[in-house]
Amino acid sequence: MFRKVLAAAALLAVLSHAFAAVDVNTANEDALRGIKGVGPARAKAILDERSAHGPYKDASDLGKRVKGLGGHTVERLQAEGLAVGPANAQAGQAKVAQATPAKAGAPQPATVAVKK
Repeated sequence: MFRKVLAAAALLAVLSHAFAAVDVNTANEDALRGIKGVGPARAKAILDERSAHGPYKDASDLGKRVKGLGGHTVERLQAEGLAVGPANAQAGQAKVAQATPAKAGAPQPATVAVKK
């Protein structure tokens, strides 16, 4: 019985972590620091660069603009729940489109699959 409860708790923790993506273009310092691998200095660097030069276009843009973030580091942070760029905007638009009733004969928005 204890194993079942422990397994259910572990599954719940994994599922809640999977849905807790942090958007690098809207997150504050505390939200960024909640990502494993982002400490105070890295969060400050991300926020300083974003406020100086605007939002990040994609993961490679984040890696190029923030010192100390290479391609592999950005990939690892994305696996931990950091979301960057147009995929987030498309996912957000899809949520809005789903919440808004469609007019008869209007083209339906395409479904976007985001791989994490």
